[in-house]
Amino acid sequence: MRIAVFGGSFDPVHIEHTRIAAAAIEELRLDKLVVMPAHMPPHKPGKILSPDFNRLEMCRLAFSEQPNVEISDYEMTRGGTSYTYLTCQYFREKYPNADIFWLVGTDMLRDFPTWKNTSEILDCVTLAVCGRTEKENWLEKERADFYARFQKEFAFVSYNGADVSSTEIRVLAGAGMPLTPFVESNVEKYIQEKGLYYIPNADRALNLEKPHRKAHSIRVANLAAARAVSLRMNEKQAIEAALFHDCAKNLEADSPYLKEFCAPSKWGKVPVSVVHQFAGAYVAETFLGVKDADVLNAIRFHTSARPNMSELEKLIFLSDMLESERSYEGVDELRTLFWDKNGLDVCLTESLRQTLLFLKEKGGDIYPLTQAAYDYYKNKC
Repeated sequence: MRIAVFGGSFDPVHIEHTRIAAAAIEELRLDKLVVMPAHMPPHKPGKILSPDFNRLEMCRLAFSEQPNVEISDYEMTRGGTSYTYLTCQYFREKYPNADIFWLVGTDMLRDFPTWKNTSEILDCVTLAVCGRTEKENWLEKERADFYARFQKEFAFVSYNGADVSSTEIRVLAGAGMPLTPFVESNVEKYIQEKGLYYIPNADRALNLEKPHRKAHSIRVANLAAARAVSLRMNEKQAIEAALFHDCAKNLEADSPYLKEFCAPSKWGKVPVSVVHQFAGAYVAETFLGVKDADVLNAIRFHTSARPNMSELEKLIFLSDMLESERSYEGVDELRTLFWDKNGLDVCLTESLRQTLLFLKEKGGDIYPLTQAAYDYYKNKC
């Protein structure tokens, strides 16, 4: 008997998961593929996942047309941290004479040396690697490196599909946007019916923006959500702040949304390019129901910054500057700093330095709050 286990958060399960499963069944000649949603992935400490029963049901829906697939709640029922070596031992004991594979992507293959009890894993199963979106000639090097470290071979599934991100799907769902073609239609219906990932009034906030600005806000949310996990921050809070951050950017001065709005004067004259951050916080709180003070402050200072920002404020400020379509001198250096394991302060300091330098060279107004933010973080770092 030939069996493969396909583990993951599946939050949500997407169409590439089902396609990878189909390819693995065919290429590994599997009698059974077990889809195993994790209860608490060890590589995502502190991450808040959707409830187990929701993720389990989405998997059941997504794989309902694949007869060789079994959905298992083993890790969810066991509880605690979902260590792979324990799951592998369970399946080896359950199927002592079977050929058992553990299906991974190349990102997980390269991370495998950091997993707990790797030798026990490889005593129980053979890794089966799916190499989608890889450069040419990667396989020989990875095989040599893996054998040199573990004296084991891994199997290969030659599926080459799209790079679909569950994080980006959660952003789209949070914004109330269509999820096709990223998830199966029955999964999309389930997400919408259960309100999974949805952020109240985020769609209204985005509809106040022009199409290109709306696309920018989605990209900011994607980046903020991706970084939030490694910072052990609340992902949904980061997505909310990002989706709302520019909600006043395209409003005219005589908009009814701004009838009672007045820009603050306590930090000096507010440059025209900065006004929308204060207006955005006002609109989000007054008309769109945002009550989270940290989210409102992330909106309120996402252009100017300020001294002693919260982690969420830093994240939104930097995600706005560094989203994937930003292109300016120094952006690549800032993106490297953004992912530094020590946090965001160094990146924030350098981004403020570059902002002030740009304004001085162009003769633009320097908002005192931005200068104060740079001075604060320069001294701190």
